[in-house]
Amino acid sequence: MGCADFAGSVRGVRHRSGARSRRIGRRSFAVGIATSLACSRGDRSPGGGRVAAPISPNVQVQEVDLGRQPWGRSAAVIVAPAWGSADERFPLLVALHGRGEALKDPVEGAMGWPRDYAMVRAIDRLRAPPLTRSDFESFVDEARLAQTNASLKQAPFRGVVVACPWMPDLDPTSSAEIAVYGRFVTDVLVPRVRRDAHAAAGPESTGIDGVSLGGAVALRIGLTRPEAFGAVGGIQPALSEGQSAEWTALAQRARSGRPDLKLRLLTSSEDYFRNAISQVSRAWTAHGIGHDFAEVPGPHDYVFNRGPGSIELLLWHDRVLQRA
Repeated sequence: MGCADFAGSVRGVRHRSGARSRRIGRRSFAVGIATSLACSRGDRSPGGGRVAAPISPNVQVQEVDLGRQPWGRSAAVIVAPAWGSADERFPLLVALHGRGEALKDPVEGAMGWPRDYAMVRAIDRLRAPPLTRSDFESFVDEARLAQTNASLKQAPFRGVVVACPWMPDLDPTSSAEIAVYGRFVTDVLVPRVRRDAHAAAGPESTGIDGVSLGGAVALRIGLTRPEAFGAVGGIQPALSEGQSAEWTALAQRARSGRPDLKLRLLTSSEDYFRNAISQVSRAWTAHGIGHDFAEVPGPHDYVFNRGPGSIELLLWHDRVLQRA
């Protein structure tokens, strides 16, 4: 997520770029501008230029120009394991960023997960356990830390190819906008990543997930296009209270066509969307929709993404996606 992400979503503000309309909720335009600027400052070098992608011997980071799409220019970053045999095909995870990155230039916004959310560092640490509290930015209790390290000891992190596309400032409740972006993900992004990064083919080896606004969009795309994915998740997804019936109906339809679809919801103790996410999880349980659910320590902010966010995202999909 970005700080502009939850500030807009929680207080009812929807910023629409270009000629599209703006719906102003219970905050002023000035507050929105200040929040957006605060989010952007951390992603620039002192001289005002771009901050480069992180470098690690464990990963290959590739920037991809995806040309013009219905909303304009688009870009993505591919984070691929640098280990494994020449013929190995890693599962593919599409990871969607938060609203803070949606308000940035596409090339900068696509760096949300790899750079600003410290995904590359998370991969390095998952490859060299045991993890420590500092790897989670201290947002972890002893039980979950022990559980994570026990899991890594029993089955080492094998790796996934992560596609990190720039996502425009979508309305996650708009079926039209979700349909357009969903087609871009399945018909443009995924084939390109499978070609360039030699990721595994097939829905059972493909996941979609995201944080905050990206979490809500990932859930919406995954549940409306279950034929394309084997795992669908949301980390602190920007859901609203009172939407449980809608999300339950979506999950039931998805599971009716794909009974083995893996689902996960994750929230945190200081997540602005905690109540709404918990309500959806309880509704899914009541209707027999099996899924993983976790509530971990932490706020709804960049520091969470740099700790639990990236670690939880990578490890869950590493465990549930099938290998080629």
